[in-house]
Amino acid sequence: MDHDNSTKTKGLPENAYRMLEPGEEYKPVVPSDKPLPEATFYSVTWGMFYAVIFSAAAAYLGLKIGQVFEAAIPIAILAVGFSFMTKRKNALSENVIIQSIGSSSGVIVAGAIFTIPGLYILGVEASFIQIFLASLFGGFLGILFLIPFRKYFVKDMHGEFPFPEATATTEVLVAGEAGGKQAKILMKALVIGGIYDFMVSGFGFWKEVASTRAFEWGKQLADKVKLEFSINIGAAVMGLGYIVGLKYALIIACGSFLSWWVLIPAVYYIGQFNPAPILSAAKPIADMLPGEIFGQYVRHIGIGGIAAAGIIGVIKSRKIIVGAFKLAAKEMFGKGGEETTQKVDRCQTDIKMKWNMILIFATMIGIFAFFLVGVVSGNWLYAIVGLGIATVISFLFTTVAARAIAIVGTNPVSGMTLMTLIISSVILVAIGLKGDNGILVALLIGGVVCTSLAMSGAYITDLKIGYWLGTTPRTQERWKFLGTLLAAASVGLVILLLYKTYGFGPGGLEAPQASAMAAVLEPLMTGEPAPWLLYLAGVFMAVILEFLGISPLAFALGMYLPIYLNAPILAGGLVSHFVKKSAGKDEKLKKARSERGTLIASGFIAGGAIMGVVAAIIIYTGQNIIAEGWTIMKAIGTEHWSESDPGAWVSFGMVILLMIYMYWDSKRAKAED
Repeated sequence: MDHDNSTKTKGLPENAYRMLEPGEEYKPVVPSDKPLPEATFYSVTWGMFYAVIFSAAAAYLGLKIGQVFEAAIPIAILAVGFSFMTKRKNALSENVIIQSIGSSSGVIVAGAIFTIPGLYILGVEASFIQIFLASLFGGFLGILFLIPFRKYFVKDMHGEFPFPEATATTEVLVAGEAGGKQAKILMKALVIGGIYDFMVSGFGFWKEVASTRAFEWGKQLADKVKLEFSINIGAAVMGLGYIVGLKYALIIACGSFLSWWVLIPAVYYIGQFNPAPILSAAKPIADMLPGEIFGQYVRHIGIGGIAAAGIIGVIKSRKIIVGAFKLAAKEMFGKGGEETTQKVDRCQTDIKMKWNMILIFATMIGIFAFFLVGVVSGNWLYAIVGLGIATVISFLFTTVAARAIAIVGTNPVSGMTLMTLIISSVILVAIGLKGDNGILVALLIGGVVCTSLAMSGAYITDLKIGYWLGTTPRTQERWKFLGTLLAAASVGLVILLLYKTYGFGPGGLEAPQASAMAAVLEPLMTGEPAPWLLYLAGVFMAVILEFLGISPLAFALGMYLPIYLNAPILAGGLVSHFVKKSAGKDEKLKKARSERGTLIASGFIAGGAIMGVVAAIIIYTGQNIIAEGWTIMKAIGTEHWSESDPGAWVSFGMVILLMIYMYWDSKRAKAED
């Protein structure tokens, strides 16, 4: 068989997404013994280009509205499209490297904009070098801490986790390479999902987040007992839910139901008997809306649950962690033994543990020098404490971030960073570091940790894509550092530019996550208490769920995230369940329908991601497409339609139609497909 024929693919192997039977091996798309070109001048150059461009777009959009779009899918689509137009042969592995390098942009941006603008909001200046190094070292830690866990997450747990974003990106890459029927299904879904989402976010033809407050009975429930249901009606989020599946979608939704339908009404009921504000709330509970009660009180329980789930995950992964340290010690101080004489499968070849450990220590030295020279003006105690907090928390939560992305495609990085800021503040105040200097150190520690955890979560997606398609992990690991370097430099420049142009906070770019971090940090630096009892409640909840055999991380994610984000994930999970049930006992038909549904869901996710980029570009050029949409609607007598109650009624109808379409189109698959 010649080289060209061996690399053609009609799709992923049939055991790509299911758990393997005992003794069964997964064979990647690109055979281990017949690799394709990976890190070439072409792939590295395009990856660098996308890392810079998408960093700028993502930073602006994230600081404007608090949403950082996922860059991996748009970059994968652009890579596939360009290789197709230029008729580049055997570009599959090159496209994996392009999206791996380029997708560093969204990750580094999330880590930076969730924390650094908080400095400016609190009146503390940060230099370019401080932003750049916090992002760079955080990104490096995220890569290096995850590498020892790669084999566990992508190979040993194959089929156990759904990896929704990795699935969508992989389907894009494979369908683009294979062409034919798969590509047509994917592209049709991409167009439908993209147009659907743009009709909402672009022109506001109906409401993006629909709530039961649109109905009179819903208003009564929300006002009298603070009981409310809301849902994001986007096609992309529902596609994510389809790939997640009913099991995890239901666990996540149950976490939301507990927060919104049990705890919020309960807190309101208790608050009626205590008219004074509690904790740091600006007004009494009795005067709060459900969303305000969620943000001020209930969400903290979810944060505690996420933290506890992380610790539980570390305990459960202790053998893997110990094994990684043993392997590192053996490679660094041993003589190699039998492993050096064995031929390692190319598709399972990582950066040698010896070099990984050396790079970790080098990064830690860099972080220490950064704090010592660039932040705390030569105070060794403060620099050591900063290094210790950043590295320990980054390491402990690495598996949490990876597991969260593997399960639901959502990384609770803001919650873990918030916990980091609280812990950092308590420790820094205890050693005498307060005021502006304390705020600077705490938020830079938060920047390192936030970027590290964002990188860990997103990078496991890259490595899973590589595992499915047969890319060499070591190649992905090496070139990810380059993408991180470029993205860190880009985001540093963009943040400074946007600050000097617009400013952050009220009157400028809102920077919602950073504003929330600043609001939490400021009172802690002045001695006000944190809601420890609420965090502790989340800890106990996570422990109980672990004993019951329910994923505490998925449940805590549901409690932490707003219900409008979790409801469409459950809707997509239900569609996935009914598609599989529709085939009865015919396993071939079930497989065909499920795979077609996965392609459709991937297209929806890709379409939403592409529209996110389009919206970012339009906003970046100063256009207000929503205002234009309202102008159009005004012409027919329905100004601000999307904000009206009828706009929400249409939204509920549209989300039901979207579910019906996903179910109908998935059922069109034949057993012989």
